[in-house]
Amino acid sequence: MARTSGPETREKLILAAEELFAAQGVHGAQLRDVVALAGQANPSAVQYHFGSRAGLLDAVMAGRQARTEAVLAPLFEAVGAAAEGDDLKGLVAALVTAEASELRTDRGRRCLRISAQLSHESGVRTRTPHPTLAGTAYWRLIERVADRLADTGLPEPLLLERLDLALTVVGAAMADRARQYLDGTEPLTGEALFLADLVETTTALLRAAQPEQAHPRKDPS
Repeated sequence: MARTSGPETREKLILAAEELFAAQGVHGAQLRDVVALAGQANPSAVQYHFGSRAGLLDAVMAGRQARTEAVLAPLFEAVGAAAEGDDLKGLVAALVTAEASELRTDRGRRCLRISAQLSHESGVRTRTPHPTLAGTAYWRLIERVADRLADTGLPEPLLLERLDLALTVVGAAMADRARQYLDGTEPLTGEALFLADLVETTTALLRAAQPEQAHPRKDPS
């Protein structure tokens, strides 16, 4: 067997991890199976190249983020340049369009299935971005959406919870669409309608009126 370089081995491990993490879950997949699928003889290959399962997962998500960032960055700037007043729907549309770019390839579809499992780890609830999101157009978009929600008078805890929920909805919808494509299942709607409806429903979720019975969280004791 021909020797491969460090970068080549890393890429093989990342590709294998994408396949197994998508199919078996980021915590369910066995690292030994990742190593075997990557064609590596050293059972400690993941630890050697990435340090841990978490390091491998970060590498998977960094590649996925780089691809969507390339699509999102110009869309985000265009929304900002064209915005007049409330640009919430435009921001949601930019996000959905960028995420949908991952539906074009099997690799992207697998990564959508993986990232949906990590939707609550972005840092939205604490306004502290995950290291892979710091300084990105994705995080700037999230902050812009949060600002728009704050303008409506939505209390900060409810604002952050709603924003996290909206991102979870988008991620879950994309992951399910990706699963259908990977499995060869016929979707209920065409992709254009699916994406347009996802923009509308997510925007409506974010714009929903504050519940009249909303009260600050109280200690049950």
